[in-house]
Amino acid sequence: LPIFVNFVFWIGIGHAGTLISAILCLLRQKWRTSINRAAEAMTIFAVVCAAIFPVFHVGRVWYAWYLFPIPNSNWIWQNFRSPLEWDVFAVSTYGTVSVLFWYVGLIPDLAVLRDRFEAAGNKLRSFLYGLFAMGWRGSNRHWSNYEMAYIILAGISTPLVLSVHTIVSFDFAVSLIPGWHTTIFPPYFVAGAIFSGFGMVMTLMLPLRAVYKLEDLITQYHIDCMCKITLATGTMVGYAYAMEFFIAWYGANPYEGFTFINRAFGPYAWAYWIMITCNVITPQFFWSKRIRQNTALVWVLSIFVNVGMWFERFVIIVTSLARDFLPSSWGYYSPSIVEIFTFFGTFGVFSVLFLLFIRFLPVMPMAELKAVTPQADVHGGHDHH
Repeated sequence: LPIFVNFVFWIGIGHAGTLISAILCLLRQKWRTSINRAAEAMTIFAVVCAAIFPVFHVGRVWYAWYLFPIPNSNWIWQNFRSPLEWDVFAVSTYGTVSVLFWYVGLIPDLAVLRDRFEAAGNKLRSFLYGLFAMGWRGSNRHWSNYEMAYIILAGISTPLVLSVHTIVSFDFAVSLIPGWHTTIFPPYFVAGAIFSGFGMVMTLMLPLRAVYKLEDLITQYHIDCMCKITLATGTMVGYAYAMEFFIAWYGANPYEGFTFINRAFGPYAWAYWIMITCNVITPQFFWSKRIRQNTALVWVLSIFVNVGMWFERFVIIVTSLARDFLPSSWGYYSPSIVEIFTFFGTFGVFSVLFLLFIRFLPVMPMAELKAVTPQADVHGGHDHH
């Protein structure tokens, strides 16, 4: 149970990186440049954290490779009609394309680091950065090929944003358990994933902005844009919650009706109302320009968004399974200490990977920032705006 809650949570967190980089790149949105590199890195690290859970979920870890379609000693193949098997393909494709997209964007910056370390006489670091820069010299041909590769990867990544969480939602939607068997899940999960992803981007980038004095690069305009997307997707998620109740009533299925009343007023009502407060009420504060300009408050609200999205997965999975068709198997689930520490351990993995990233690689794409930074005027003076 909790393993799947956490798996879906981390996959959702990873969505904002691809959205900021790929979709906003295709839409020629220049405001993405200051945050896209960190968001892409966050995507990769979130997928790594998500992958931890299915491996443990197998129970016997040495059978984890059975998730992949490799004929084993008994010649028993996986069930390709299972959405869990679709997850393996969707998430591994998503992870691979995200790594490629992130790495291709890094190449010009790696070459800059190579040259700087060479000038400083640090042979080892110059060699390592040069190895990954793949002989980049900044020629016209290099830039032309780079931009073509980048735009193609952006085009491939865009449908992945929609497909990955749609397939994760099929884990629930194709089952017959009340509260899961509904067609609203795919768009609702995609909106929720973008919502939680932007929440995590703000949770990471606002302290980074304060610590490293990046106010000129991550401007108030960037924060405004992220708040507005969080507001829009949070409102979509709130609409989906209301529609679930409407569908349960309109479908006249007594089991569906019971499930949703049980969610709101049953033994897990506390989790349901935490979810509603964090995911529906919290984003509405972003209507106010004064709140959007208060960075500390935006950061606190972004943490509430992350908490709410974890509780959303908890409510969906636990409330439907704790009260199923057979009353004799009803129970009250509470996580064990091992499950709690495993979940918090993934935050440790995520934090370490992110800190290593900001230590050894440029947090922002230098080449792209040069293209959108206000230029020096004709007389050689600088624009101090």
